[in-house]
Amino acid sequence: MFTGTNVWQLIRLRTAEHPDRPAIEWRPFAGEGRTITYGELEREAAAVASGLGKRGIRAGDRVLIHLDNCPEFLLSWFACAAIGAVAVTTNTRSTRAELRYFAEHSGAVAAITQPRLAALVQEAAPGLRWIAVTDHDAGARTTSPTRADSFAALGADPNDLLPAAPDPLALMSVQYTSGTTGRPKGVRWTHANALWAARVNSLHHGLHSTDCHLVYQPLFHANALGGATLPSIWVGGRIVLTPKWSTSRFWDISLREGCTWLLLMGLSIRAIEAMDAPARHSYRRFGFGFSDAPWDERFGVKTVGGWGMTETVAHAIAGDPYLPNRPLAVGRPAPEYGVAVVRADGSPVEPEETGHLLVLGTPGLSLFDGYLDDDQATVDSFDEHGWFRTGDLVRPHADGHISFVDRAKDVLRVGAENVAASEVERVLLEDGSVVEAAVVGRPDAKLDEVPVAFVRTAGPVPGLADRLIERCADALADFKVPRAVYAVRELPRSTMSKINKVALRAVADAHADRAAAEARWLAAANTDPSGDLG
Repeated sequence: MFTGTNVWQLIRLRTAEHPDRPAIEWRPFAGEGRTITYGELEREAAAVASGLGKRGIRAGDRVLIHLDNCPEFLLSWFACAAIGAVAVTTNTRSTRAELRYFAEHSGAVAAITQPRLAALVQEAAPGLRWIAVTDHDAGARTTSPTRADSFAALGADPNDLLPAAPDPLALMSVQYTSGTTGRPKGVRWTHANALWAARVNSLHHGLHSTDCHLVYQPLFHANALGGATLPSIWVGGRIVLTPKWSTSRFWDISLREGCTWLLLMGLSIRAIEAMDAPARHSYRRFGFGFSDAPWDERFGVKTVGGWGMTETVAHAIAGDPYLPNRPLAVGRPAPEYGVAVVRADGSPVEPEETGHLLVLGTPGLSLFDGYLDDDQATVDSFDEHGWFRTGDLVRPHADGHISFVDRAKDVLRVGAENVAASEVERVLLEDGSVVEAAVVGRPDAKLDEVPVAFVRTAGPVPGLADRLIERCADALADFKVPRAVYAVRELPRSTMSKINKVALRAVADAHADRAAAEARWLAAANTDPSGDLG
């Protein structure tokens, strides 16, 4: 599949067919927006690609793209595709140490960033040949505080572009895992992987050329790029690109632009649950981690579930976009993959029995091309029969549907008992004062570990900790009850607003300095590109 083609050929084919059709509607919260047609997308990306070539970037060179959502992100990504360079996309919330690791580990030779992040990139990666900086921060016009070159100056004559020969198995991008349970690994995607994400996800979503996808999730994440942007381009649709999620702007943008598709995650799902639907809107599908959601009737949409990860490229489990699905289950195994649910000894589970999810595919096509410069981690991620170990626990049902249970690493071992963090978190969230909840294990001399809960509330709630412990004691077995509940104003985040449980475990001890940690989490939230509730 995809023989003789690559990502750049997809852009060229779409331009040849509909050069004047809108591809990207850039709608920043500050500054002016713009509409980019498919023809303009090809020309502008070709100009950046030509400029990269004139600055010495060759096929196989790694280019760090450290940008919040903006058109320049996509222009840079497609420019790398055109000349065979490798786009290394990184989380813009990264610290100096994290960014240094990404730059050094990936072997990046140059970087494209924005004014707010330019100094950080220079400090974290002093060995780069050059840094190009946009003239805005997610739409807000400003100037770079560094002497780095401007992104505008990076462009060259698009007619001078010398595109790389199409090779679907050539490395296209490196995306770093979120690192919620350990140090991030660089996930290698080939051009075939990117095209697979585009084609398969468009089929799973039931996308049409008339669809309009609202993209607010960070483009450095596989969900926004492989789950929304590339599938939309595959069918010749359009995306509305915003800097991040904004509850107050959601319906205004959606109604004005005629959005029809929305992927929900993190902050957006909590906001949607609290919203009323307008009298008329254009949405027909929501995408989420389960199908046929409780809000479908209220919004007049169909929620299509999907399970996937950066390593599986597309959804290995998917809901049907046209037929009824089991409510709150993810969906059924996708025909493009092999899916197995097994016990710890490798034997298959029975219906309604929780087990480990394994996925079978083709590396470099339907599965990632391995972890960057980490052959051992790549080998360890597959079993002896070539099945990818996802690290997730799921529950198959007799009707063929599969429900997500938890990450295997989020199952605590309390003495001889297993405790799913998600089970405790669900009970905590039943209290109306709790906005978010996260349960982690705290080392214990007798039981190995015991559950401890962190909860985010809208404001101070007297007696909350005792009340939540009592609620858990009423609903759960005693070994599942949190030994402590810590109320915080913010929780640590990794990619896509996921709660960073590594950071929580570091301050789970009774004597840890949680006040200092909370201050860091609040500061980080102020620059969160993943979304806000305002």
